[in-house]
Amino acid sequence: MASTLLALAHWSTWAVCAVIKLPQLAAVLAAGSARGVSVGSLLLELAGFLVFLRYQIYYDYPLQTYLEYPIIIAQDVILLLFILRYSGNMKRALFYAVTFWGVWYLLTLRKWIIDLAMNLCTFISAASKLAQLRCLWQTKDSGQVSALTWSMSAYTCATRIFTTVMTTNDFAVLIRFITMLILNIWVTATILHYRKTKKTD
Repeated sequence: MASTLLALAHWSTWAVCAVIKLPQLAAVLAAGSARGVSVGSLLLELAGFLVFLRYQIYYDYPLQTYLEYPIIIAQDVILLLFILRYSGNMKRALFYAVTFWGVWYLLTLRKWIIDLAMNLCTFISAASKLAQLRCLWQTKDSGQVSALTWSMSAYTCATRIFTTVMTTNDFAVLIRFITMLILNIWVTATILHYRKTKKTD
């Protein structure tokens, strides 16, 4: 029974992550604008995902516990490129690519670096959610921000709490997923609140 639930959690996480950023991409493309989407939030999210992926690979954790991260990272990069295009900042793309590539390499120069980075990863990822919340609070408008994308992120965090307990039981990873679950739910609720407020105005 436990192995069936674990397999179901893995497969449902992969399925959701295969399309997790598509609602956000569709909203940005349909509007021809990235209004309401925080570039800072996306950059921090990418940094957190890269650190987390590198940590999982470094410690040779089972592939099924992190298989979705390359998929999410690819979708985030595409979303970032569209945001940069619509905001007229495409020149920054090369700078971001070089920075992320350099960090990817530096993370595993020493064991203590990857361990410290993983501990900071929770703060980085939390900061990405808080940056999006700040953007929503300041504008009081959910703009092109997709509630579906954020709710799918909450779901994947919930499934990853379960899969982490069942496989690696890594405390740092558990803390990260619990924190991200809470913040993803908060962002989703805020998006829905401002969407409802805008409709009633």
